[in-house]
Amino acid sequence: MKSVEEQLALIKRGAEEVLVESELVEKLKRGVPLRIKAGFDPTAPDLHLGHTVLINKLRQFQELGHQVIFLIGDFTGMIGDPSGKSATRPPLTREQVLDNAETYKAQVFKILDPAKTEVAFNSTWMEQLTPADFIKLASQYTVARMLERDDFNKRYTTNQPIAIHEFLYPLVQGYDSVALKADVELGGTDQKFNLLMGRELQRSYGQSSQCIVTMPLLEGLDGVKKMSKSLGNYIGIQEAPGAIYNKLVSMPDSLMWRYFELLSFRSMDEINQFKLDVEGGANPRDIKIKLAEEIVARFHGEEAAANAHRSAGNRMKEGELPEDLPEIELSATEDMPISALLNKAGLVKNAAAARDLLGNGGVRVDGEVVERTYIVKLGTTQVYQAGKKAFARITLKAE
Repeated sequence: MKSVEEQLALIKRGAEEVLVESELVEKLKRGVPLRIKAGFDPTAPDLHLGHTVLINKLRQFQELGHQVIFLIGDFTGMIGDPSGKSATRPPLTREQVLDNAETYKAQVFKILDPAKTEVAFNSTWMEQLTPADFIKLASQYTVARMLERDDFNKRYTTNQPIAIHEFLYPLVQGYDSVALKADVELGGTDQKFNLLMGRELQRSYGQSSQCIVTMPLLEGLDGVKKMSKSLGNYIGIQEAPGAIYNKLVSMPDSLMWRYFELLSFRSMDEINQFKLDVEGGANPRDIKIKLAEEIVARFHGEEAAANAHRSAGNRMKEGELPEDLPEIELSATEDMPISALLNKAGLVKNAAAARDLLGNGGVRVDGEVVERTYIVKLGTTQVYQAGKKAFARITLKAE
């Protein structure tokens, strides 16, 4: 294993918080592999790069020689994670959970080493608990403490309903740490309450408390809101190589170092050298290409990465976006049809010309051909191509 200092530097890379760092140092000093837990509720089968921030950190723990436990919350998935929700979230059926879990595994093993990954399902132990066991578990925490959690507190003070089963979610997530005897648990910043629950329950059950590493929620391509499929500011890991490449190369310069730190497996020394290169006059776009090729290779292979610039679709001769790609901001009160947006942005002569192009497959959004029925969502930032020579990165904002 690497030295404690070297390990800690990699563990803290991009992390929001390490609790409690002194305890983690003591665990690392033992010189034995730690049990690293991260739980995922298989509520949606398609992952985007925002989801991979946590999985990348698991990969780093693997590289340091620790035991990674990829926990699929098939039991908690049927409760429904209330984190950040303003209303009760409908639980999934057993069939939905298991179907999504299989898709999850196929995707995460493009990042994690399957030979070094323990895959666990929390139904394995949760379904063994008796009613008396559940009552004992529920007795470990008070309603007042539950209402300290930000999302519960907001719903309570605004008279929004909170179902009793939602209180069970953090208790079950915490009990997972007991069942797995976790030394460290990873989670997003929105999961901090649940992660701390694991520490407390481990103490209640006579175990040493786990340490916690929280990771930030990755900003989407708009550079403002967290990456989300519903906001249209995401990069899906199963998207075509050209689409992934295109989105990364055309992202705002303000995002590139954040993406490098959280998504790249390059060393920070190498990334810092890239920063010096840009400060010395290097084109930021050339640096983004390095990240784009790395990410495409991770999910589609080296050959796809080598050819991604040709398959990006909305690139000009020799696979290059124009250096002076126009940046356009439009305002609207609601989502807009693609033909209206192209017309309003001045990429076509009129809406009729836009419809003709759409009918002939001449319009691409982030490298993908779109049809006349395509609707542009408010809050999205995407690269649009109308015909062979009209390009722009357009942000559609709410008025």
